[in-house]
Amino acid sequence: MDLLSYAIPALGDVATRALREVLDGEIVARGEAGYHAARTVWNGTVDRQPEVVAYCADVSDVVMALRFARAHDLVVAVRSGGHSVPGFSVCDGGIVIDLSRIRGVEVDPTGRIARVAGGSVLGDLDAAAQAHGLVCPVGAVAHTGVAGLTLGGGLGHLMRRYGLTIDSLRAVELVTADGRCVRVSADQNADLFWGLRGAGANFGIATSFEFDLHPLEPVVVAGSLIYDIERASELAGLVRTMPDTAPDELVVSMSWRIGPARPPFGPGLAGRPVAVCSVVYAGPIREAERVLRPLRALGPVVDSVGPTPYIDLQRRSDNVMAWGRRYYWKGAFVTELSDELLEVAIHRSVDVPSPNAAVGLMTLGGAIDRVPDRETAFAARAGRFWVTAEAVWDDPDDDDAYLAWGRGAMTAIAPFAMDRNYANDMGRTGVETLRAAYGDERYARLLALKRHWDPDNVFRMNHNVRPDAT
Repeated sequence: MDLLSYAIPALGDVATRALREVLDGEIVARGEAGYHAARTVWNGTVDRQPEVVAYCADVSDVVMALRFARAHDLVVAVRSGGHSVPGFSVCDGGIVIDLSRIRGVEVDPTGRIARVAGGSVLGDLDAAAQAHGLVCPVGAVAHTGVAGLTLGGGLGHLMRRYGLTIDSLRAVELVTADGRCVRVSADQNADLFWGLRGAGANFGIATSFEFDLHPLEPVVVAGSLIYDIERASELAGLVRTMPDTAPDELVVSMSWRIGPARPPFGPGLAGRPVAVCSVVYAGPIREAERVLRPLRALGPVVDSVGPTPYIDLQRRSDNVMAWGRRYYWKGAFVTELSDELLEVAIHRSVDVPSPNAAVGLMTLGGAIDRVPDRETAFAARAGRFWVTAEAVWDDPDDDDAYLAWGRGAMTAIAPFAMDRNYANDMGRTGVETLRAAYGDERYARLLALKRHWDPDNVFRMNHNVRPDAT
C-alpha cells in the first residue's frame, strides 16, 4: 500500500462533532469553508485531501487529536511549518495535526537558552535570539518550521561555526504514539534523544524545544560573487579545499546556472551561463576582506557581498521560496569536489527548463566535524560538501519538465555521492534506501527505538523507519 495515499471511509458528522467537543482549537473537515487553505502546504506540487485538519491550541489538543486519530484508525500527518518537500505534513484520507498556532519563543539571555513552541518558524527563533545578540544555527528560509528542520538535522548559514541545529538542541517535549507527554534530553530518555537528532519525525509529535544559543553580532558579511562560466573550474579549485582550510565563520555556496533576470544578476547576465559563489562570513567584519580576497581575485562580474543584518540574510530567500510555488529539491553529500562532478554539475545546470533550476553545493566541515559521529542519528558528518538539485516554478503544466530535470540531475550526481544522507533532503524511500542513508548500525538502533516508542507505526508520514522491517 502507498502510505502517502492511504485512504479511509469518510468520518461523518458525528465523529467530527465529537472531535470539536474535546478540542479548544479549530477543526476543519472535508467540504467545509476553509478546507482548501487548511490542507495546503508549502510545496504546490503536493495535492492531498485529509478528512480533517485539527488546528491545535495547546499540547492537550495535540494529545486529544492523536487519541482521536487512533480511535478512528486515521493516518496521521503532523504539520508545524509545512515545508516538507515530499509533503509529509499532509495526507489523503486521514487527519492533519497542525501545530502552527502553538507558536512562540522565550529566551533566557543569561543562560543562553531558547524555549521554542512546536509550531514556531525559523524567523520567530532568529528574531527572539537576535534581540539579545544571540543565535541558534538554523536553516535559511524564515518561514520554515523549527520542528521539521531540527528533527532531520538542520543545515544552514552558521553550521560551520556552531554546528547543525541538532548540535544546539538541549531537550524536546514529545507526545508519543500512546498519547503520553515525555521530556527527552541527554538526561531523560537519552536513547530517544539520540534518535530525535536526525530521524525525529518517526517517534512522536514535538510540541516544544530547548536550544543552546550562541553569540552573534547583528551584522554579518554576505552576498554573491558571479563569474563567467569559463571561471567555474578556477572557482571550484578554490572552493574544493574550503571545508578543511577556511575559517569556521565562512560558509560558501557554489552553483552553476543560467542567469535569471533578477537581482543580483541583472539584465546583462540574464540567459547566460554563470558560476555563482554565495558567501556568509559570520566573523569579525574587519577580517572579511582578507578572508574573501582569493574569491574576489578571480574577477567576478558582479560582487554584491557586503555587511548585511543577519535577520535580513535569513529572510532573503523568503519570496523566491514562497508558499504555494512548485518545488523539486533533493540533496546528497560528497567527500570531494572532483573534476568529473564539476562537469556533471555544469552540464545539468545549463541544460535546464528555465533559469529557476540549478545544481549547487555548500561547504561543510568546521563545527559539524567536532561532534562525535555516533553522538546523533544524523549520519553524514563525514561529508565535505552538500550537493543539491533544486527547481522552483509556478505552472502545473511544467511539472513534468522540472521533475524530469531534477530526477535526471540527481541520477547523474549519485555516482559521486555518499550513501549517508540528510533525512530532510530525501523523498519517499524504501527500507534499503533508508538503511543505506543511516548505515546498518544506526538503522538497527533506530529500528529498536521505533519498535519501542511506535510499534504500530502511527508516525509513518516521514522518512519512515518501519517497525516491521527486518
